[in-house]
Amino acid sequence: MAEVTLKGIKKSFGDIQVLHDVNLEVIDGEFLVLVGPSGCGKSTLLRIVAGLENTTEGEIFIGSELVNDVPPKNRSIAMVFQNYALYPHMNVYDNMAFGLKLKKVPVSEIKERVNAAADILGIEDYLKRKPKEMSGGQRQRVAVGRAIVRDPSVFLFDEPLSNLDAKLRVQMRSEIKKLHKRLKTTMMYVTHDQVEAMTMGDRIVVMKDGYLMQSDSPLEIYRHPANKFVASFIGSPSMNFLEAEVSINSDLVLKGNHFSLKYPKSKNTGLKPYQGKKVTLGIRPEHLNIDPKGKGIEVELDVSELMGSESYLHARLGEAEIIARVGAEDSVQLGEKLHFTAEEKYIHYFDTQTGERIN
Repeated sequence: MAEVTLKGIKKSFGDIQVLHDVNLEVIDGEFLVLVGPSGCGKSTLLRIVAGLENTTEGEIFIGSELVNDVPPKNRSIAMVFQNYALYPHMNVYDNMAFGLKLKKVPVSEIKERVNAAADILGIEDYLKRKPKEMSGGQRQRVAVGRAIVRDPSVFLFDEPLSNLDAKLRVQMRSEIKKLHKRLKTTMMYVTHDQVEAMTMGDRIVVMKDGYLMQSDSPLEIYRHPANKFVASFIGSPSMNFLEAEVSINSDLVLKGNHFSLKYPKSKNTGLKPYQGKKVTLGIRPEHLNIDPKGKGIEVELDVSELMGSESYLHARLGEAEIIARVGAEDSVQLGEKLHFTAEEKYIHYFDTQTGERIN
């Protein structure tokens, strides 16, 4: 096992800089997830760790070794790709054994490693099959097995589940987490799916435009997003945002277009410099409640999506759209006027100009 340390990583393709001074330390044995929208630089960062891309500036350490000039095959890493990258003319056993044969590992040891990995992944009955004879999920297991037999210090996963259907993605998420628990090896996992990030990672790194936006545990990122981008990216449905002017006297008053909220004097001292100024409020859909007494924000219901145990209510507040996540038993009619309330402790405050969180 080994930690991965990235110091001052910059990467440019021609005149386009895709990574900006990235500093990151992956703890030994940690499952770290890099998440962000397409084009944010997360896969490029992973490929730099793997040695498949060179840095423009910066240093990469695996354990205590500086590996900038070390070829991929000598970095003690194993990578699992989105498209499986299996050899179509080889059976499963040969696909998993190929890298070991190149290293001239003894035949008896290759057999032992391949059989052990196949047993872990439940593919021992498929060792004589070729990739075309297997499902997407089975092929992904083979790709993971090929990584396991190398006994690497670091596993790298580049969106490995994106080609699978929804049900199989859920199953494979669980399988990879079990694998990490069993192997206790350092893992770096890239995805654009925030559900994967939240359910799999010991720690999440949220990226945007080549910058690291926030690095923390899934729960901390969800509860205390560092900025408006992280708040909007993590969580489904996405957080609601409204602009409001701050007034702190005997009460905290938040006045925006078409609404006004009043709470007992706020304990959030970070709002004091914003007295008389506008801030952006963030409220997650599950923290909005329907008030039968007609208090709170008045909205008009546009769409109600029944999800089984709950409903997503899409409503209009002037030109803005608000989404509330409520119990399926809440009876509502399209076009109905509703009133949403939210406890002040569940409201997030962001600087409207910078997007940064106001603590």
